[in-house]
Amino acid sequence: MRMHFIPHRENVNPIWVPQIGQKFRNLDDAWTFWVDYGGHVGFEVRKRYANESKYDGKITSCRFVCAKEGYRARDKRDNNTKNPRAETRTGCPVRIGLTLDRVEGTYEVLDLVLAHNHVLHLPQTFHLLLSQRRISEVQAFEIEAADDSGIRPKAAHELASRMVGGAINLSYTCRDQKNYLQGRRQRELAYGQAGSMLKYFQDKISENPSFHYALQLDCEEHISNIFWADAKMIIDYAHFGDVVTFDTTFGTNKEYRPFGVFVGFNQFRETVIFGAALMFDETCASFTWLFKAFLAAHNGKHPRTIFTDQDSAMGKAVREVFIESWHGLCTFHIMQNAAKHLSDSKKDKKDDDKDNKKPHILTEFSACMYDIEDKVAFDEAFDIMINKVDKKKASWLQNIYKFKEQWAECYMRDVFTLGMRSTQLSESFNSDLKDHLKSDLDIIRFLKHFERAVQTKRNKELDEEFEARKKLPRIRMNTPMLVQASKIYTHPIFEAFQTEYERSMAACARPLSGNDTYAVAIVRANGDLSSEQERIVVGDPLEQASSCSCYQFTRTGVLCSHALKVLDLMNIKLLPAHYVLKRWTREAREGTHT
Repeated sequence: MRMHFIPHRENVNPIWVPQIGQKFRNLDDAWTFWVDYGGHVGFEVRKRYANESKYDGKITSCRFVCAKEGYRARDKRDNNTKNPRAETRTGCPVRIGLTLDRVEGTYEVLDLVLAHNHVLHLPQTFHLLLSQRRISEVQAFEIEAADDSGIRPKAAHELASRMVGGAINLSYTCRDQKNYLQGRRQRELAYGQAGSMLKYFQDKISENPSFHYALQLDCEEHISNIFWADAKMIIDYAHFGDVVTFDTTFGTNKEYRPFGVFVGFNQFRETVIFGAALMFDETCASFTWLFKAFLAAHNGKHPRTIFTDQDSAMGKAVREVFIESWHGLCTFHIMQNAAKHLSDSKKDKKDDDKDNKKPHILTEFSACMYDIEDKVAFDEAFDIMINKVDKKKASWLQNIYKFKEQWAECYMRDVFTLGMRSTQLSESFNSDLKDHLKSDLDIIRFLKHFERAVQTKRNKELDEEFEARKKLPRIRMNTPMLVQASKIYTHPIFEAFQTEYERSMAACARPLSGNDTYAVAIVRANGDLSSEQERIVVGDPLEQASSCSCYQFTRTGVLCSHALKVLDLMNIKLLPAHYVLKRWTREAREGTHT
């Protein structure tokens, strides 16, 4: 015998309970009332049928029921199903029938059954009823914002629940949120991966006509490579595109495997993005197209210096396209390769243990890369290394020696690098995207995550700008030149300059033959009055110039302690204008930059 559970009317406000003879202006109002009634009592609702007039198309009658009304139709496949879905219907008789009153144009309740034949849901679970779950426009915006910010759905749902006092007060579940996001992504990819990507870029152009992108098609007219740079990237490159690093990372998705990014330093030595690319492969032809697209986006302006890894295809493309740029190889990658190719075998390690005084070959290689400043001394040290190792290691050393002009200190002393020696700026940015470089990630989500990562970097510059206006730089010596520099340079550059200025106070200078030529050495602060290597500095009082053999200003744009010492000897107490690089100043973004 089937038991009947009648809802406790005393627990439900009478205004929510339907009555025979009750009238509604339209069916939408009637359905909303039935949904709300189900939500207050604790049962799911469903539309059963609607009769439509053939004369005028109006609904003349309809019935709304409990979702457990009727029984599921049998399917011959049920016998073959190992784990069939659980039965949810019980033949519940609860219903409300409405009939059109053509005179008044309203719908009247003429049929009503409120006694269920099943247990009702607990009040604590009413919010889980499908009819009670909905995502409003405001909630949809919050869900999308959380997703675009990289917040996982579960964490976003938990936060939304806390904000309204618990999940019971939230009108959607975590599953609803995931389904909404899935539907959103399907809508975004309605035109396929390629079509959706093009629509994304076209929308960006609509927002700002300065947005730039370029496509390369293969022989079948499919998109193979794509480059893009937004308006801010183009402006940033105009100001700070003198030194660029480029690196590629695998793992964006099945179609666009390598992701490449062009990166540099801004006036605060923070990372700034100049452009990005999704590539089909890493061939010379693809890199050549990409580098040409990069120059086209930036009005043909070549960087003074570009760093890449040791990829031969990339190197060939750089030589072909960046004809006005000096090309450097990433020293970090070279040292990694050196560690791999020059590592000792177990036998070698035992031999080294017997003679700990013998420097390791990697230490000697590192000295050749970073420390030796004389080319003759470099060649001598390299020859000694080659003669020490076996044929396999010697072969690697001889091969890397062919590219010495692109990584050895003695060949890079007068190259403008801003102090960079590797592509780790690009790699650092790529690491910020590592959670979004997944093989199953669709292209639109990746582009949005990339956009968010770029904005994070830009926010750091805004933070630096804010701090620069909030805090005054700490001047450790009240001299005219330091006071002047504190007003000109950004904080990190002023700190670097102030360090050099303090070192100049510990410098000893001895005149050499010739006018205003000095040998300058910095006395070490270890109490024994020993000094660092002497540098030759040529001064020119008329031109207010001080040229040092360490080439620090040529490389970084910040005067060295040796040159500052000679300026002081020539009674030049303010920093000459030609020693102030605009890219390092507080006004780096003002006006045009060439």
